[in-house]
Amino acid sequence: MSASSAPPQALGTDVELEIGGMTCASCANRIERKLNKLEGVSASVNYATEKARVSAPAGYDPQNLIAEVEKTGYTAALPAPPQADPGAATSEGATAEDAELRTLRQRLIGAAVLSVPVIAMAMIPALQFDYWGFASLVLAAPVVVWAGWPFHRAAWLNLRHGTATMDTLISIGTTAALLWSIVALFFGTAGQPGMVHPFELTISPSHGLSNIYLEVAAGVITFILLGRYFEKRSKRRAGAALRALLELGAKEVAVLREGREQRIPIEDLAVGDEFLVRPGEKIATDGVIVSGTSAIDASMLTGESVPVEVAEGDAVTGATVNAGGRLVVAATRVGADTQLAQMAQLVEDAQSGKAEIQRLADRVSAVFVPIAIAIAVATLGAWIGAGFPLSAGFTAAVAVLIIACPCALGLATPTALLVGTGRGAQMGVLIKGPEVLESTRRIDTIVLDKTGTVTTGKMTLADAIPAPGVDRAELLRLAGAVEDASEHPIAQAIATGATTEVGDLPAPESFENIEGRGVQGVVDGHAVLVGREALLAEWAQYLDDDLRQAKQAAEAQGKTAVAVGWDGQARGVLVVADEVKPTSAQAIAQFKELGLTPVLLTGDNQAVAAQVAAEVGIEEVIAEVLPKDKVDVVAKLQGQGKTVAMVGDGVNDAPALAQADLGLAMGTGTDVAIEAADITLVRGDLRAAADAIRLSRRTLRTIKTNLFWAFAYNTAAIPLAAFGLLNPMLAGAAMAFSSVFVVSNSLRLRSFTSQAVDPQPSSATPRPRARQPIDA
Repeated sequence: MSASSAPPQALGTDVELEIGGMTCASCANRIERKLNKLEGVSASVNYATEKARVSAPAGYDPQNLIAEVEKTGYTAALPAPPQADPGAATSEGATAEDAELRTLRQRLIGAAVLSVPVIAMAMIPALQFDYWGFASLVLAAPVVVWAGWPFHRAAWLNLRHGTATMDTLISIGTTAALLWSIVALFFGTAGQPGMVHPFELTISPSHGLSNIYLEVAAGVITFILLGRYFEKRSKRRAGAALRALLELGAKEVAVLREGREQRIPIEDLAVGDEFLVRPGEKIATDGVIVSGTSAIDASMLTGESVPVEVAEGDAVTGATVNAGGRLVVAATRVGADTQLAQMAQLVEDAQSGKAEIQRLADRVSAVFVPIAIAIAVATLGAWIGAGFPLSAGFTAAVAVLIIACPCALGLATPTALLVGTGRGAQMGVLIKGPEVLESTRRIDTIVLDKTGTVTTGKMTLADAIPAPGVDRAELLRLAGAVEDASEHPIAQAIATGATTEVGDLPAPESFENIEGRGVQGVVDGHAVLVGREALLAEWAQYLDDDLRQAKQAAEAQGKTAVAVGWDGQARGVLVVADEVKPTSAQAIAQFKELGLTPVLLTGDNQAVAAQVAAEVGIEEVIAEVLPKDKVDVVAKLQGQGKTVAMVGDGVNDAPALAQADLGLAMGTGTDVAIEAADITLVRGDLRAAADAIRLSRRTLRTIKTNLFWAFAYNTAAIPLAAFGLLNPMLAGAAMAFSSVFVVSNSLRLRSFTSQAVDPQPSSATPRPRARQPIDA
């Protein structure tokens, strides 16, 4: 999209610009410095993603930012507006990238075809026929002029703006080699018949105008084009995860209007519209099921392979697949508000940001080019001053220019971040920003909210214990019928469990809620009481010894026991519990393997907390904590010198998530908790937290490996070139290889896999339902 066609946009917080024409990290650094000089503007330019994230005062005209970038010699544009087809914008960008890659490939092929004979003649004396130097000139000149034109053009633009980048180094080095060779051929002895030019890895003294460097000029251009081609192609692969995420959404939707089915483009769907989802179709947007039952495959968003059973009243997420029956869904969020769109935005924000370690690399690369030019000039002077021929000094200086390009420095961090965050998105782990990576390395303690994090967050019927002579099914039927009329979580757990076991429940003839103690009602002519033991005692209905022991045993395990009586006699005890997630114990074991100390934090009593902790393998428990005091617990642990990660999902967890050194929010929780966290776990599986920490740490290790390679390479290679121990053509090949190595090393993150091993599913497991987080 051209700048002129961009819609006006207010800059209250951030705006994104798509930058064109950058060839290395020095370019990104120049643009960043230029934008940051504007009053009230703060900018961060990412070379790998070719985007600038800019913050400016409200009302600031983005066209001023675009104009400032263009003054620097580059292009800038606001992102294209949303398309009718969600994949259209992506396809347009992909087409532009394909065209750029195609042009680069054409230049590379042309350069390679022409350079191979030039390099062969220079390296093999047997091929050096009379006037072979002039034949090399005919072949090498198009490589330097045409194939190397992007370097020369960028160098000229930089010169006009008084700056230098890696293109400057390449342009100066190859142009100087070409011009020297022309002078040597036409005015020196290099063009004489019988002149041979043996190839050497190092530099040796020789007569000034007897050597030509056409193989250097052509070879360097070819090798750097080769490196840039692989770099560009690898960067496309690195961003593939985000593109795949953006393309997950449905393109059309079958909406129901006035009882008739009508297919419309997805962008025409509004909140409140009811739409039809047939088996095998994608769910068009986030919504709530109005009618129908099915199983939903959410693996593309959450990484969870097991489909989830859903029914009327359950929430569903856009882009997931209906694997079972016919559903009618009412849209609750559309467009940029959907979970898919928010996931994509989170990933893109993380990829556009910069870690502190990247800022160090940027500062180094900003001064690297001028220093490299100064070293090349000093090398030339030193060789001439030491009495060596001009040609030897010139060769060493060219080698310094070529080897010094800081491409690898600029690619080290952003490519690893690009691949790491993209891989995380595929696994249902959303990393908000690059600074999060540093936090994951330091943490040594992980605080886990109990309800909804370690446990399922909803009460379920764990057991039904009838008195002697009482039928279990009758106990469940009568108790479930009364509890079904109550909205209390424990009552609903009993009603759901009873329905699962005995089928449809009768409707109570009367019902009364006795606040804080239980419920009573009449079912099939029976006066039924369900609640605390004290409630039944008021009606002279006492638990016998067996029932009392069963109740006490359940309470000792941290479960809730409810007494049931009818017709003047206690008839049984129902046990209700907040189930521990079947994957929590495995997650705790993984935290310990990562060197973390797990701490269980809950508002429940000590007995309940201790039982849950023992079940999953947590030794340290902090119980009976009020919601508002959770943040104080995290702060206290930090005051003890611990670096704390916090995992939670409820509104009351948000302050603690923000206080922690690293906050991880379960995606099944509230928007407030997700907003406060550094990492969002799309699936409600605690093992995803371990995956998130492992992936973040591995991404950080990859960044450090890349930076070490880039720094070590330049530090070691420049002295070798300056002392004449490195042929310029080999220097060009080595420089290109360093960039390819860094990008390829980053791409290894695509192979990252979860260590989770799914437990065997149980047929007795209740069907998951949509829920609101219950305060622990």
